[in-house]
Amino acid sequence: MAVQLYDLSVGSYLQTLGGVAGFLQRGLDHFRDNGVDPNEIVQTRLCGDMLPFSFQVVSVAHHSLGAIEGIKKGEFGPPSQPLPTDYAELQALVAKTTEGLKALSRDEVNALEGRDVVFKLGEFKMPFTAEGFVMSFSLPNFYFHAATAYDILRHKGAPLGKRDFMGAMRMKTA
Repeated sequence: MAVQLYDLSVGSYLQTLGGVAGFLQRGLDHFRDNGVDPNEIVQTRLCGDMLPFSFQVVSVAHHSLGAIEGIKKGEFGPPSQPLPTDYAELQALVAKTTEGLKALSRDEVNALEGRDVVFKLGEFKMPFTAEGFVMSFSLPNFYFHAATAYDILRHKGAPLGKRDFMGAMRMKTA
């Protein structure tokens, strides 16, 4: 059986979004247990020239459900909505993104194979097919931002490990 666009995109997004939801909750529990306001974390950066934690989580949503929506429209660009200022809003965004991805059917996503999609940033354009966009642009960005959000929580003391990042793996069943 060949791997289909749904498996490459939605399957991968859902696995890692499950990890993101889990490590956000573990981070929240850690901060509450240690008397830290979780909203203090929202603007945390690993480095002065990197975007904050809130942007990392927004980008996870944007490069997953937003990527599928971009393929449908034929155009994708950077996130444009204002960044949440509240940790609970970030958790709600991950939950809403997960629900949106689960609502997509396998046939609906696989029907997007071969479609043209253009990444646009101002006048700059990068043309892709749906498959090329997912594999060489969307997924690398998705994983980068998920890992950066994870790293920020680790940096702030949340007791996370690799299993927290991995999410539910798609293992062989009997």
